[in-house]
Amino acid sequence: MPAKKAAPAPRARSSSGAEWAKWVYLIGVVVAGLVGAFASFAAPVQPYLNWLLLLAGILAGVFFLDSGDVVNFGIRFLLLGATAKALDAVPAVGPYFSGFFGGVFSFLTPVGLTLLFMYFWKKYFGSMM
Repeated sequence: MPAKKAAPAPRARSSSGAEWAKWVYLIGVVVAGLVGAFASFAAPVQPYLNWLLLLAGILAGVFFLDSGDVVNFGIRFLLLGATAKALDAVPAVGPYFSGFFGGVFSFLTPVGLTLLFMYFWKKYFGSMM
């Protein structure tokens, strides 16, 4: 009797199947971190970049992250904020690290607010529709 072939493992997908939102989230984190670390170089384009990062954060919060995991996201968010502030004390490279994590923290703020909104929307209004 021939041996059974193992079925390939299913690929992990985001909650709504939007793979592009994963890349929007990843690029938003990296760009926000680099802009935070090197803020003096990005000063001329910062107003436009802030609006793009805000839009990217909202899109990632709606299409990529799970609103049911809002508590764990909040804990990680607060830990990142504390770490960003504490890294300021490291000599020589501390301001760059602090700026990087501060930029990521700023990017994750609209993501977290969007997740919170989506959580309450699904909890209180999702059953009505």
